[in-house]
Amino acid sequence: MLNLICASLIQAHLFPSFCHILLLFHHLHRDTLQAQLINLGVIPTLVKLLGIHSHNTALTEMCLIAFGNLAELESSKEQFASTNIADELVHLFQKQTEHEKKEMIFEVLAPLAENDVIKLQLVEAGLVECLLEVVAQTVDGEREEDIAQLKTASDLMVLLLLGDGNCIHMVDTGIVQKLLELLERHVEEGNVTVQHAALSALRNLAIPVVNKSKMLCAGVADVVLKFLQSEMPPVQFKLLGTLRMLIDTQAEAAEQLGTNGKLVERLVEWCEAKDHAGVMGESNRLLSALIRHSKSKEVVRTVIQKGGVKHLVTMATSEHMIMQNEALVALGLIAALDLVAAEKDFVGANLVSVLHKLLSDERSAPEIKYNSMILICAVMGSEPLHKEVQSLAFIDVVSKLRSHENKTVSHQASLTEQRLTAQS
Repeated sequence: MLNLICASLIQAHLFPSFCHILLLFHHLHRDTLQAQLINLGVIPTLVKLLGIHSHNTALTEMCLIAFGNLAELESSKEQFASTNIADELVHLFQKQTEHEKKEMIFEVLAPLAENDVIKLQLVEAGLVECLLEVVAQTVDGEREEDIAQLKTASDLMVLLLLGDGNCIHMVDTGIVQKLLELLERHVEEGNVTVQHAALSALRNLAIPVVNKSKMLCAGVADVVLKFLQSEMPPVQFKLLGTLRMLIDTQAEAAEQLGTNGKLVERLVEWCEAKDHAGVMGESNRLLSALIRHSKSKEVVRTVIQKGGVKHLVTMATSEHMIMQNEALVALGLIAALDLVAAEKDFVGANLVSVLHKLLSDERSAPEIKYNSMILICAVMGSEPLHKEVQSLAFIDVVSKLRSHENKTVSHQASLTEQRLTAQS
C-alpha cells in the first residue's frame, strides 16, 4: 500500500504531500521504509524537485530532512551519485544566511561526502570554496552558533580533501594558496580550529606523489614551519604529519628540512612528549623520514648533534612494526654515513641490546629481522659496538635464522654469520 501511495504522489509531483509521507513514516520501520523509498526511485525525484522548489522554504526544509535520513543508508549513495545533488546542495548552501538552514545542509553533506564519487562531485561543485568562506566569516565569531559552524565547516573540508582524485584536482585548481593565506592569518595566537583544519587539509593534499613538488614550490613547508612554536598538541600533530607527507620521496626537501636546526631540535623535544602519544609518534616518524628520504650526511650530523639518535633507537622498540622498520632503516643510514659521530649515542642508547632482542623475538616481522642484521653488520666497524656484539653471542641467534622461512631473512642471516665469524 505504501508503495502505491508514494509512487502516485511522486508521479503526480505532489511534493508537499510526499514530504509529509516521508516525515510520517520516519519513526515507523525506518530502515524498511527508507529501503522501499530508494527502490521506488525517490532520490532522483527529490533532487529534481529540490531544484524546482528551492525558493520554497518549507518544502526545502522537508526535502533536506528526507535527504538526511536517506543519505545514512549505504544503498542510497549510488542513486545520489547519479543525480546533480552536489550542484543543488552547494547552490542552496550559497544562498543561505540562517545558521539553522546551513546546519541542515551540513547534516546532509556529511554522510554524502563519505562516498568517493559524490565527494568529487561536491569538490567540483565548489563546496571547498564555500567552506573556506564560512571559515573566514566565522573564525573570529564569539557566538555559539559561529563556533559550531566553524567546527562543522572545518571537519567537512578535511573530509572532502581525502582521496587522490580529489586532492590532485584541488591542487590544480589553486586550493593550496587559499589554505596558505588562511593559515598565514592565524600564525600568531590564531584560532586552533582553523589551524588544525587547514593543516589537516594540507596533509591530505600532500598524499598523492604528483602533488608534493607542486606544494613544496608553493611554499607550504615554509608556512607550516611557522607553527613550530605552537603549544597545542592537535596543531603539533598535524604540522608534523603535513611535513612528513611533503618530504616523502622528496630528497631535496628532506635535506633542506633535515638540516634545519630549529626544526630538528623541536622534533627531539616532542619525541619526549609522553603525555601526547600522537605527537611523540609523529615526531619520531618525521625524524626518521628526514634521514631516510634525504640519505644525507649533513642531515645525519644535524640529528646526532641535536640528540635525536636515542629516540630512533627507542622507536625501534615500538609496538608498531612500521615504526620499528622506519627506525631501523634510519639507524642503518646513520651507521653507514657517519658511524664515528654516532658511536657514543649508539652505545648510550643500548642499540646492540635492542637489536639482540629484536632478532631473538620470534614475533619480530621478517623486515625487522632483516634490517636488524643489516644494522649489526654496519656497526661492526666500531670497536666498542663490536665488543658488545661479541659479548651477546649474536652468532648463536643469527645462525638459527639461516633456516628462516623467509628467503631474504635466511640469506641475510648467512651473510651476517660470515661477517661475525670473520671478525670474531
